[in-house]
Amino acid sequence: MQPSCGVPRVSAPGSMTGLVLTAGGARGAYQAGVIRRISELPSLRKGPSPFRIIAGASAGAINGAALAASNSDFAEGSALLARLWSQLTFKDVFRTDSRALAKTGGLIALDFALGGLIGGGRLEALVDTAPLKAFLGAHLRLEGIAEAIARNDLYAVAVTATGYHSGKAFTFVQGQPGHPVWNKSRRVALPTALTLDHIRASSSIPIVFPPVALAAAGSTAYFGDGALRLTTPLSPAIRLGADRIFAIGVRCQESADSLLRSELSSDDELVAKLQRPPLSQICGVFLNAIFLDHLDADVDHLKRMNELVAGFQPAARSKAARASEPMRIVTPLVLSPSADLAIIAKTLAHRMPRTLRYVMDGLGTPDAQSADLTSYLLFDKAFTSELIQLGYRDAAQRIDEIEEFLAPRTRTRGRR
Repeated sequence: MQPSCGVPRVSAPGSMTGLVLTAGGARGAYQAGVIRRISELPSLRKGPSPFRIIAGASAGAINGAALAASNSDFAEGSALLARLWSQLTFKDVFRTDSRALAKTGGLIALDFALGGLIGGGRLEALVDTAPLKAFLGAHLRLEGIAEAIARNDLYAVAVTATGYHSGKAFTFVQGQPGHPVWNKSRRVALPTALTLDHIRASSSIPIVFPPVALAAAGSTAYFGDGALRLTTPLSPAIRLGADRIFAIGVRCQESADSLLRSELSSDDELVAKLQRPPLSQICGVFLNAIFLDHLDADVDHLKRMNELVAGFQPAARSKAARASEPMRIVTPLVLSPSADLAIIAKTLAHRMPRTLRYVMDGLGTPDAQSADLTSYLLFDKAFTSELIQLGYRDAAQRIDEIEEFLAPRTRTRGRR
C-alpha cells in the first residue's frame, strides 16, 4: 500500500479540513444523520461548511456532491441530504415492477443457458437504475459546486469511480485552479466539472447496477462503483491538501469484533451457532470487502505514517521536504455506527418489494448480524430514517470532540 500521507504540496492554501464519505449503498443514510447534527453547532449556523475538501465514493459520492453543491450554506446542504434519504423509496433507485424483473430473468436465462450457442453479454446488470438518474437529477444542483469554489468556501470535491477496462480508481476532481492531480499505479486523478454521470458511475454497485459511460482524457470508457479499487479512501482528501480529516464510516466496529470473537472462540455454544453460510451471507461479506473494510485499514496506516513523520529528526525532515511527495502529519477523526446496521435491516427486511424479497429468500437466510446484503439494498424510508436518527445520536454523543476537532479552521475566505 502506498503511503496515504505522501502528497505533493501544490497550491493548497493553508490549513484545510477534509470530509471523507465512504461507500455503503443504503447505509449512506447514516452519514446524513451525522452531518445533520454537526450542522447544528452554533459556530456553523448560517455559514459555510467547515469542510473545504470533500471526497466520496459510491453512496459517499452522492452525499459529498450534495454537500459540495451547498457548501456555502452548510445548514441548507445538511437539511437537503437528510430530506433526500428520509424520503427515499425503492422506486427512486431502480425498477421493482414484475415486468422489469422478468426481463432481467429472461436475459439471465439466455446468457447462461444459451450463451454458448448464440453468444452472451446481453445482461448489463441485475436492476434497471433509470429511476435513480431521474431522482438525482431532480435534487442535485451540481452548478452549486462551481459557485462554492468561486466564493472560496470549497477548495475541491473528489468523486472516485472504478474503470472497468483498466481496473484503476479514477478520482474526478472539481476544484480551484492548481489543485493537485496524480497518476499512480492503481490511482488516477483527473480535473473535471462534475456531472450527474460521474455521481452515478461512482455509486454503481457492481453487478447490481449497470456501468456508466464517462469521458476521460479525450476518450469514453465505462465505470462502476468507486469503492471497488479505492483501497485507501483517505488518500484523495490527503493528496488534495487536507491536514485534518473527518471520516464517516458505515460499519459498527463492535459488531465486527463480536463476530470475530465467535469465529475464534473455543466455546461449544458459540461454535454451534456458526453454521454453513448461505449465499446471501457470502454476498454480504463480498460487499463488505468492497465497501467497508478499507477505511479502518487506511486509518491505521495513516496513524503509523504520522508516528513515522513525527519521529523524524530535523535533518531527516529537511531531506523529506526536498522529496517529490513530502509527507506531513494528517490528523484523523472517524465516526462509525454504534449499532449494527445489519440487525436494523433484518428487522425491516419485510419492507423490500415482494419480487426482490422473493429473490433474496432464494439466496438463503443469514443470521441477523450477517444480514449485510439486505442493509446495502434496503432503499426504504423506514430503514434510512432509522439510520439518519442513529447517525444524529452518534454525532451528538461525540459533539464536543467533533466541535473541538473542527475549531481550528484557519480559513482564507477571500470572497470574490
